[in-house]
Amino acid sequence: MTVAATIRIQDADFDVAQEIAALTKGRTDIGAVVSFTGICRGSEKGEPIAALTLEHYPEMAEAEIRRHADEALSRWPLQGLAVIHRFGRIAPGENIVLVVTASPHRRAAFEAAEFLMDYLKTNAPFWKREEGVHGTGWIEASDHDDAAAARWTKS
Repeated sequence: MTVAATIRIQDADFDVAQEIAALTKGRTDIGAVVSFTGICRGSEKGEPIAALTLEHYPEMAEAEIRRHADEALSRWPLQGLAVIHRFGRIAPGENIVLVVTASPHRRAAFEAAEFLMDYLKTNAPFWKREEGVHGTGWIEASDHDDAAAARWTKS
């Protein structure tokens, strides 16, 4: 059975439970579902954050996320996969990103979700601007995030 990944880039919020239910409805071949929801924090290093603004180039962002979703589907035995990423101004406490992976067994679901999140955090074509008490600034991936993503590189 060919598994199609659901990829959406949207400004509207999403409902985590609804997305998981849509992915698993009527399925008896799924034994594990792993979900990761990224949420906008209200502070960073003790400094308040008013909001994040995420910008993207729509065609490139969707194509790149789809390419990595397809790689996850080829590397792990998944029965379902969804990636939803928001753009626009996002306030603290609001959802930013959702990754859902479904597999017959938990290890594949966990590893595929982690692979996708490491990619999204470091290399997805989104640009993040943080609004704080000292003005606004662009956010870069950290060395820690880059190291996490590097472990998935095939030799």
